[in-house]
Amino acid sequence: MSVEPKLTRFNQTVLSKYQIYNSIFMTLPFDSITKTGVLLPLFHETCEKGFKNGDDPTTIVETFFEKYQARRNKESQINLLFRFIQYIERQVVLFDAIEDAAYSVVNNMDGIGTLRNLKGSARSEGKLEELKNFLEEFKVRIVLTAHPTQFYPGSVLGIITNLTKAIEEDNLSEIQNLFAQLGKTPFFKHKKPTPYDEAKSLIWYLENVFYKTFGEIYNYIQTNIYADGKKHNDIINIGFWPGGDRDGNPFVKPETTLKVAKKLKRSVLKKYYQDLKDLRRKLTFRGVEERVIKLETILYKYSIDLNYKKAITEKELILELLSIRNLVVDEHQSLYVNELNHIINRVHLFGYRFATLDIRQDSRIHHSVFTTVIDHLIKTGNSSFPENYHDLSEKEQIKILSEVSDTSVDISVFEDEMVSNTLKTIQVIKEIQELNGERGANRYIISNNQTALNVMQLFAMLKLVAFKDDLTVDVVPLFETITDLENAPGVMEQLYTNPVYRAHLEKRGNKQPIMLGFSDGTKDGGYLMANWGIYKAKELLTEMSRKYDITAIFFDGRGGPPARGGGKTHNFYSSLGPTIEDKEVQLTIQGQTVSSNFGTSDSSQYNLEQLISSGIKNRIDGEKNKMSDEDRVVMDDLAETSYQTYKDFKSHAMFIPYLERMSTLKYYAKTNIGSRPSKRSNSNELVFSDLRAIPFVGSWSQLKQNVPGFFGVGTAMKKYEDNSEFDKVEQLYNNSKFFKTLLENSMMSLSKSFFDLTKYMSKDEEFGEFWNIIYDEYLTTKRLLLKLTGYKELMENEPAGKASIEVRESIVLPLLTIQQYALKKIQELQKADVKDEEQLKIFEKIVTRSLFGNINASRNSA
Repeated sequence: MSVEPKLTRFNQTVLSKYQIYNSIFMTLPFDSITKTGVLLPLFHETCEKGFKNGDDPTTIVETFFEKYQARRNKESQINLLFRFIQYIERQVVLFDAIEDAAYSVVNNMDGIGTLRNLKGSARSEGKLEELKNFLEEFKVRIVLTAHPTQFYPGSVLGIITNLTKAIEEDNLSEIQNLFAQLGKTPFFKHKKPTPYDEAKSLIWYLENVFYKTFGEIYNYIQTNIYADGKKHNDIINIGFWPGGDRDGNPFVKPETTLKVAKKLKRSVLKKYYQDLKDLRRKLTFRGVEERVIKLETILYKYSIDLNYKKAITEKELILELLSIRNLVVDEHQSLYVNELNHIINRVHLFGYRFATLDIRQDSRIHHSVFTTVIDHLIKTGNSSFPENYHDLSEKEQIKILSEVSDTSVDISVFEDEMVSNTLKTIQVIKEIQELNGERGANRYIISNNQTALNVMQLFAMLKLVAFKDDLTVDVVPLFETITDLENAPGVMEQLYTNPVYRAHLEKRGNKQPIMLGFSDGTKDGGYLMANWGIYKAKELLTEMSRKYDITAIFFDGRGGPPARGGGKTHNFYSSLGPTIEDKEVQLTIQGQTVSSNFGTSDSSQYNLEQLISSGIKNRIDGEKNKMSDEDRVVMDDLAETSYQTYKDFKSHAMFIPYLERMSTLKYYAKTNIGSRPSKRSNSNELVFSDLRAIPFVGSWSQLKQNVPGFFGVGTAMKKYEDNSEFDKVEQLYNNSKFFKTLLENSMMSLSKSFFDLTKYMSKDEEFGEFWNIIYDEYLTTKRLLLKLTGYKELMENEPAGKASIEVRESIVLPLLTIQQYALKKIQELQKADVKDEEQLKIFEKIVTRSLFGNINASRNSA
């Protein structure tokens, strides 16, 4: 049977259905919806024609009201704009649900990059044993973070899930009910979520998606690739940041961390209980049924009360399940043994932890806390620290920190909240390990890590406060800025040559996790340099680690869009070559990336399998992906030129004022989508270093300029064109899958740009020149990318992905227009001699409300 091209499948199962269901949504029997549904297409048409004619958003909005709604007063006009915003938000939800429902049709679930395809290829090429050996040591870890890029409240996520199911089943009656529910369900959060709220939201995905898909993938590997009944490597596992990530989030307390860990444990125990409850109906055999009922009862009571006296340990649970399985095999003809194996496999994957709770804090906070602790110990006459400790060199301080395990710290003497909470968190890590097992919380990440001393300060604190000589925690430095990435190999060599730290690594299996930050790297160094800087850092860190017989485990802090390390991540991991350690793929998943790539069973399974296969593909193609010396020179030069271009752009006098006054940057804090503050300091003055990557990238996305995803790329390539050496860039593109992947992801950023929206800024006395700098770089980058690839249009090689972007951008075009109209009104009102505060509040509310639909529509743009 022939398979239709992917674009055809998209048009048939997504686009056509959207048009049909959107017309049904327009006819809902609510007065406001019906009127809005009639007027919105007219406004949409006015926007399209207006931008084609070169009109600005203010002219477009005013033209619409003059032509179609001339009788409306100003208040009524504003009310209609708010209704347009609400309506478009719900159109985006509808499109999300339809895409989710069609996922398994649009994407070939047995195609390239899936486990079935991998197994088939390995068998036909006689490499099945090679595949088994690789899977025995390879791991994929996705880490769910609470970074605020998901604008849907939990109630709306629930509607999307139910709507997806109803669309899959073509259940028109249920679809209409859900449309009605959607029309009456608020999207806006009136107060910020707590870190615990964020944890609960993501635990929903653990319970409803990952528990199922992780289990099915592992079951497939166990049953179809190994098929020997033995326990094998838990190839996929999950990390968790909500409740443990305290970097810049003063609302994450030690009590929060412990509360989240307990919630994780209760959640996974309930899942085991439900599995056993379902299985009990099948295992009705003598000697088996009563044992299953007993286990089911214990797990039910344990999930409610973690202090339940008759509770069993994780090891005891597995042993009892294995014993029951043996009985079924020996005495009951192995009836339903596969279902029993599935539960055993899930306990093997998730234990009593469900996910590993990571702890993260900034090195500057650690330094401040540690200084306070040292001062106290010196003051009380502790012999471990000399009085002149702070005057010693870094090397001398590290030597002292290596030998502190005999000293202990009394937390109760510290009154400062940051000091007390930081030290209590270390105690909580140990408590979680006792509660959920060592893997419940065994990684502590140091953001903004710059030196070996940063690592050793935390290393010493962990020992002083709770762990003494038995440190069961990995200390994970996070290198983010371009300078820190360059210094990272030297930092790690200092640690590897420290006898005490080296002994710690030997206890941890001679593995050193190292985190690398794409988001802040891009904000700091621009798109090309951030990615190339991380690539080179990984190469040097791999070489350095192997020199000391240490396996570097790279953990990538990625966001959704290319500007924050996102895009087609499996292509990235399959392109790294043999010079970068590839035993594990670890990456953060956040915001819309959770819901778009892992929000349903189909999308979760497909994308997890793609990540697994990317590691295998890199191992197979390793030497092919190795960059030649000649290509490296070109890549280096492109990155350096791009970096300088971006640095010059960042240092432009209008850079910060433009973001502050012409973008939506300052409105992110008002959306109440995340518990964390939107910038690092409380200062009223906007300083670049204080900016968080998410609102920074998101603001460029709202402007439809997407600067961090391309700026400097065009100028770097133009240098070669001007010197008649463009063939060198072409050679690099043809030879290097890594470079090719970078540019394809950058094309996505360009595809989501729409400069007609802000063209009016080019005439602005203050910001016109600055806008033109951005637009010129966009035109240069687009022209040279098309020249390099031979494409007639961007993303020509991904027609279905391009079509999805076009539909989403079309849906939010009126929303973007309204947002720019409101921003322009705000600028005019602020320049007025007498400010109309009421009007200012109204237009600021319009801007804030318009953020939601724009971000949700982009799915991977913030």
